Amino acid sequence: MRMTVIGTGYVGVVHAACMADIGHEVLGLDIDAERIAALSDARPPIYEPGLRDLLARTVASGRLRFTTDLVEAAAFAETHFVCVGTPQQQDSCAADLRYVDAVVDGLAPRMRPGSLIVGKSTVPVGTTARLVRRLRRIAPDVEIAWNPEFLREGFAVQDTMRPERLVVGVASHRAEAVLREIYAPMIHAGVPFFCTDPATAELVKVAANSFLATKISFINAMAEVCDAAGADVVTLAEAIGEDSRIGHRFLQPGLGFGGSCFPKDIRAFAARAEELGVGEAVAFLHQVDEINTRQRRRTVALARRLIGGSFAGHNVAVLGAAFKPDSDDVRDSPALAVAAAIRSEGARVRVHDPEALDNARAAFPELQFTLDVSKACEQADLVLHLTAWPEYGDIDPSELAKVVSRPGMLDARDTLDAAVWRSAGWTLHALGRPQPALTSRRNSCVSS
Repeated sequence: MRMTVIGTGYVGVVHAACMADIGHEVLGLDIDAERIAALSDARPPIYEPGLRDLLARTVASGRLRFTTDLVEAAAFAETHFVCVGTPQQQDSCAADLRYVDAVVDGLAPRMRPGSLIVGKSTVPVGTTARLVRRLRRIAPDVEIAWNPEFLREGFAVQDTMRPERLVVGVASHRAEAVLREIYAPMIHAGVPFFCTDPATAELVKVAANSFLATKISFINAMAEVCDAAGADVVTLAEAIGEDSRIGHRFLQPGLGFGGSCFPKDIRAFAARAEELGVGEAVAFLHQVDEINTRQRRRTVALARRLIGGSFAGHNVAVLGAAFKPDSDDVRDSPALAVAAAIRSEGARVRVHDPEALDNARAAFPELQFTLDVSKACEQADLVLHLTAWPEYGDIDPSELAKVVSRPGMLDARDTLDAAVWRSAGWTLHALGRPQPALTSRRNSCVSS
């Protein structure tokens, strides 16, 4: 089937390449001419495992190409996926839908009668209905469906090719048939396919993100209680995770969530609920957001205490800039928020990250950056582990101890082997864990 993908950012470029890889003919559209030129040369605009090879393969096959020409895109196909951003508004918590509206307004008058617009952007409930009313004045023969994405950065290609579920919100059997044809390989492979109304489809995405964000903030709230009580949040998380009703996923205590989805999505969801007159039903999301933000402040406060009460004149090394590993995305990165806060209090801060330094440097030019871990930690009075890249677990703490001023580590992701670091002479601290650690282990009991 022929289709266009409008917007070649994180969601759009992955969707376009994956749809081409399963056999569709895809035309990607973006207003950024430089990005389109790079994509046409099979150079992705983001770091995402597996994407570069996938892009090279599908561009070379001829099934995937790119353009900046809206007229060409409108004429190319009858199915158009909208993958543009929906950032938070500058003056409120609500989602900014100007880019979605611009696509519909620009595309609709140029489309063939009977065309289908399929939204993948994360939008407030009621957006499809509003766009349908908007379309009636421009292109009454055009239909809109909503098909939210559920991509995890670092696993986006996998999540598109082998999704846990497909959700489509449609208003006609024809739209359902089109989407079933597009996703036929996934459906035949047994992927659950939920066909519902557009409002429910819109809500599925924000409800899922809100629930996951709540789990993260819950365990981080427990970490704060554990700090006060002298308890161990990691053992607590392991124990409650054994309950099949709770599960282990998203119960990893640490610095909290960031990125382009969870923070803005829970805020936009709460704002939309207020507009619908049911704000009290999701009022807890404000606390979820506050707990997440407080984790950053708690990390800065603990680092300040560990370094002696003041950052002024001290060297601080930060391991990690991306908001999560296997990504170069620094949008609302907890790691960079902490690094910037420490720098603002007078420290000299050097940041390392395997993939995100260009984006981090553009967002925080006042910080220092390096691709060399040893260089980042040179003469450091404190090292902060803020993004859980696997390679940080491979660092030899004995070797790193030779370049720092003081062997002090704050593991705000709690993924380093504390025993190994401490045996190498490091003082290692983590949120919600006793210091020094005397922790219980599954199937064992320690008594004094």
